[in-house]
Amino acid sequence: MRLRASSLFCCAAALMCGQSTPSFRSGVSLVHIDAEVVDGARVLDGFTRSDFRVLDNKSPQTITHFGQSEAPLDVILLFDISGSMSGNVEKIASAAKLAFTALKPGDRVAVMVFNTRTRTVEPFTSDLDAAARAIPEKVLSLKFGGGTFIVSAVDAAALYFRGEKPSGRRRAIVVITDNYGARTRREHPVIVDAWESDATVCEVIVRSAVSAALNTGVMVTNPLALALHAGAGHIAQATGGDVIKSQGDPGAAFREMMQRLRRRYEIYYPMPAGKPGQERKVEVTLTRAVHSQYPHATVLARRGYVIPPAR
Repeated sequence: MRLRASSLFCCAAALMCGQSTPSFRSGVSLVHIDAEVVDGARVLDGFTRSDFRVLDNKSPQTITHFGQSEAPLDVILLFDISGSMSGNVEKIASAAKLAFTALKPGDRVAVMVFNTRTRTVEPFTSDLDAAARAIPEKVLSLKFGGGTFIVSAVDAAALYFRGEKPSGRRRAIVVITDNYGARTRREHPVIVDAWESDATVCEVIVRSAVSAALNTGVMVTNPLALALHAGAGHIAQATGGDVIKSQGDPGAAFREMMQRLRRRYEIYYPMPAGKPGQERKVEVTLTRAVHSQYPHATVLARRGYVIPPAR
């Protein structure tokens, strides 16, 4: 199944970025990119359309619409309930409680959990109080155990988004994990599913002394496990997502993640001609002049997309 054209691509008349809507001929399909500029752990702000350069399959593109508005969010909270996370239950509880203070009316949340399998414990809802109650009642009450199939879990979340109708909200999959995962499948098909779902994958990494000790024990007793060791970092990079380590305060990290998602730049450009199903590579950078002012800055943005079926 391929992404409906209205989810990743849209007509210019439907754009809402807090600025006047430009005029384009009817039926023009636009590629939508959410972007964030960072310098290490610091988010940089104050950029304009002319500060960015976009390449699509290495060809320069004209940005036809640009803005930065506090868009409403559709967020899947994807909780790791594997055995190595058992020592992080209290941290997860405090993190989730603070994260919900960063959500606003108009946002929607779904809650999923994973170990060796993934399941939905709270479907998408705009009732943020109900979603918040799902954390202690439907996540923390579960028995933590089993392996950590992070890549498979991210794919399940992306496919869940594929089943949702386009809402105009910014889509994100936020994985709450210690990032000690087993490489159970190739990452690229999962990245493509996230692209087609128009979803940004982010990680909040929460670790305890227990999870670190368990992971060290696995590496010592089974050195080959290193080759199987995998988190969702590469998927986050390919979809333009953030990876934030909690540094002892997962609540603050969680809240920062939500705030970053809400304040991203929105970039649109006309979709180049191509066959439906074709994968195209995207590179978003700062212009050379701006980069000289911020030499260590990096633009976080999706690195590709798939041309949808003709409408």
